[in-house]
Amino acid sequence: MIAQRIEFSDIFAANCYFYIDEKTKHGFIIDPSAHAEKLLEIIKQNGWTIEKILITHSHLDHIGAVLELADKLNIKFYGLNTAARYLTDPDLSAHFTDSAVLKNMQHIKDGDEIVLSANPDVKLQVIATPGHTIDSVVYHDSENKIAFTGDTIFQSGIGRTDIQGSGGNYAALMQNIKQKIFTLPGDTVLYPGHGEQTTVKAEK
Repeated sequence: MIAQRIEFSDIFAANCYFYIDEKTKHGFIIDPSAHAEKLLEIIKQNGWTIEKILITHSHLDHIGAVLELADKLNIKFYGLNTAARYLTDPDLSAHFTDSAVLKNMQHIKDGDEIVLSANPDVKLQVIATPGHTIDSVVYHDSENKIAFTGDTIFQSGIGRTDIQGSGGNYAALMQNIKQKIFTLPGDTVLYPGHGEQTTVKAEK
């Protein structure tokens, strides 16, 4: 498997990831925050086929390029089912410049599996980790011991819970980190939404 990080710092200092099956060159893109044209060029240059866009949470610095990519690639984007609250609660959606980005999102829930059509052996388990936002989620590949953690946990840090309009909850965040991330194998590599990769063992 290829886990390639693309970091954008001119608009948002956030990480976008390509998760690609080397056998089929099919895969997923996770948290495309900006620069859709650049991401499309990377896909073209590598001959990759992106099957789905996966969102770790609905903050703008992780979803800025979602609509354009979904349109250009003719694919769907997926996020935790609780993100629907952003569409109906003005106190939550007011934090984002365009809440309509979630209008056609495909809802996933805790425990679901995101399976690569071109190679069903490649799959990501959905682990709901609300706390940073109400719709925070981790995508875990148990076979390859990799987890995309969004803003739930970083190298030597955790996501903020005080951002207005996000439904943050510190107690819930800590509980989810301890019960759902720290229970993964210690050598599981964590790919966060900001900064460098780390491991479960290092963060514990």
